Amino acid sequence: MSIAIKIENVSKQYRLGVINTGTLSHDLNRWWTVNIRRKEDPYLKIGETNDRSTKGTSEYVWALKDINMEIEQGDVVGIIGKNGAGKSTLLKLLSRVTQPTTGTISYSGRIASLLEVGTGFHPEMTGRENIYMNGAIMGMSRAEVSRKLDEIVDFAGVERYLDTPVKRYSSGMTVRLGFAIAAHLEPEILVVDEVLAVGDAEFQKKAIGKMKDVSKGEGRTVLFVSHNMTSIKQLCKSGILLENGMVSFSGTAEETVAKYLAINNDEQNKPLLERSDRYGNGKIYFSNVVFRNVNGDAVNEVFVGQPLTIEVHFVINDLEADLNEAIIACGITDEYSNSIVSWVSDEMEHDFSKLKEGHFSIAIPSLNLRPHTYYLSLQFSLGSTEEKNFCDKILGAAQITVLNDDIFTKGMNLKTGRTRQVLLPARFI
Repeated sequence: MSIAIKIENVSKQYRLGVINTGTLSHDLNRWWTVNIRRKEDPYLKIGETNDRSTKGTSEYVWALKDINMEIEQGDVVGIIGKNGAGKSTLLKLLSRVTQPTTGTISYSGRIASLLEVGTGFHPEMTGRENIYMNGAIMGMSRAEVSRKLDEIVDFAGVERYLDTPVKRYSSGMTVRLGFAIAAHLEPEILVVDEVLAVGDAEFQKKAIGKMKDVSKGEGRTVLFVSHNMTSIKQLCKSGILLENGMVSFSGTAEETVAKYLAINNDEQNKPLLERSDRYGNGKIYFSNVVFRNVNGDAVNEVFVGQPLTIEVHFVINDLEADLNEAIIACGITDEYSNSIVSWVSDEMEHDFSKLKEGHFSIAIPSLNLRPHTYYLSLQFSLGSTEEKNFCDKILGAAQITVLNDDIFTKGMNLKTGRTRQVLLPARFI
């Protein structure tokens, strides 16, 4: 099997808060040392690994450090890791959006990528014009793109808006068109970031199916970043686990997912205030979660169908934060981060009068979930649920075990070994 991508000693360094090295003197010093004196770049000797859980002492950080790998043609590789591990940086290097600070990347074939909503689109141009522009960038003739046009439009489901400027598209429409272009213009290498999560469930399923066809039926190479471990296991043959900008494990997709889950489990055993696997601006952050049963007792186990109250405590770090703008999202997932149920405050009748006391609760009258251990995800936003307004977001903030019981018929427990599902009250008639 031939090699589609070869990555040799690749590292990417950033200076926090600035572009390039930040000053003309730094840039001149770097150019003079490397190009005239023929010595090593002095800024490569400084900098710290990308560990977001520590404050650090250097203004330089290695987003990626000493990455070496070979990806075979036709392989489907899942790249996983916590937020800030370097996944998106690696894909940007592979997509040539940015250049590595050190090392080389060589390819065999054309590469198409879908990294962020709107990447590669000109907002003033129509959907049709953007399709042709992307084809031209990939070296395709207008006739070649025309042969694929109907197929792209049909897959994306944007026929009605094909001649509308993409700046008028919703984020979901933009993602659908972007993926359709990337997948149908026949690149030898397809790079897809977690941006697919923006699409609805039907489109995600269709996109996963298309990536399977691309790799198995057409022998093209796919690199896929996702936090959905089920999708990684279903789609990918190989896996790469990134931690703090470095490859900590590589193997089959199943082995890599198992390694990632084990690391997450270690992290989740820490007190919530010590957790580093969180994301947000820090204006407000979660500090504790308590599950309470019908009697108000703190528990970590509850029977199927019993009432449960989730009591969430948080710390206000920014005293100017307007709690009247709070939007709180809570969800229950399985161990693969698959969403089982979720609640978002601005979709519900809610009373946040206790927010100023640093806590709120969610009252569940009947926890109708099949027996299993579940994980609570939390997100605190101010103003809107746009990513830029996240104060704190943390997956697996706490876990609760649902115990078997006779929810439907007295004396008849639920069957084990079934998928983790919500149980709706019903009866056969």
